[in-house]
Amino acid sequence: MMDYRNKLVLAPMVRVGTLPFRLLAAQYGADITYGEEIIDHKIIKCERRVNDVLGTTDIVEKGTDNVVFRTCPEERNRVVFQMGTSDAMRALKAAEIVCKDVAAVDVNMGCPKSFSISGGMGAALLSKPELIHDILTTLRRNMDVPITCKIRLLKDPQDTVELARRIEMTGVSALAVHGRKVPDRPRDPAKWNEIADVAAALSIPVIANGDVFEYEDFQRIRNVTGASSVMVARGAIWNASIFSSEGKLPWEDVKREYVRKSILWDNDIKSTKHTLKEMITHYSSLGRPEGLAVIKSDTLADLAKLYGEEEYYEYVSESRRKQMT
Repeated sequence: MMDYRNKLVLAPMVRVGTLPFRLLAAQYGADITYGEEIIDHKIIKCERRVNDVLGTTDIVEKGTDNVVFRTCPEERNRVVFQMGTSDAMRALKAAEIVCKDVAAVDVNMGCPKSFSISGGMGAALLSKPELIHDILTTLRRNMDVPITCKIRLLKDPQDTVELARRIEMTGVSALAVHGRKVPDRPRDPAKWNEIADVAAALSIPVIANGDVFEYEDFQRIRNVTGASSVMVARGAIWNASIFSSEGKLPWEDVKREYVRKSILWDNDIKSTKHTLKEMITHYSSLGRPEGLAVIKSDTLADLAKLYGEEEYYEYVSESRRKQMT
């Protein structure tokens, strides 16, 4: 079973948290890595396929080659599948498709984006404690893997604590709390003190999330909140080696390692480009030559060339060809 105490956790991030980025974070020291949120409607249209060429398990849209979720045995004990849902039975159906290949299943109750909320998912669940209870107890009763969820702060801190207590009663293994409210923007400081209220009220592990940008912040947020574990999102996109106790590596090195992993695991080009653009925007600007070249890239081969990884790309392509013959 997953242990959620004293862990450094990679947050779920749409279009970023695919297999290469999760493995990158783990390589630098992340103990638990969440995948990007995937909507239950999408998963129930999928089937599980073993990909012998890549050595992965792929959850693929039926009748297509569209990979919705890709994982591999190496991350089996630390990858968390995060789903968006607003219906208990649909959530269960989706979880049953992925549960053999992941360490835990998490329900997103914090996403403030319109695609999530309009379907009654994400942060829309925060105002529906009965539905939350229904979804979590249904998953808990029928699944062997740990079930967790991730919430945001409610308007009133006392309401957040009340909701967290109700969530704990469903038997979830841990609760992640993002220290912002739904209307808050990323530039608004995270309210660590309100996460502290939740951590003090619960006996299950609480995972604190919000404004972790340096390795030292892991201990700082733990000290302030009393949370068991710490989750990082933007800090990890900007430099995934934030998880390393030895200090951050130069972001140029981290970026190239990410490109290599994207090649090795045949990542979706849109996901790789999106992640690189997020990295570049933080340190530089997309209007500079590197950013423009990433935007213009259509394939992983283009990115390999841009980052001086042609040899690696050839080597990976060649070994794949051999495997297929």
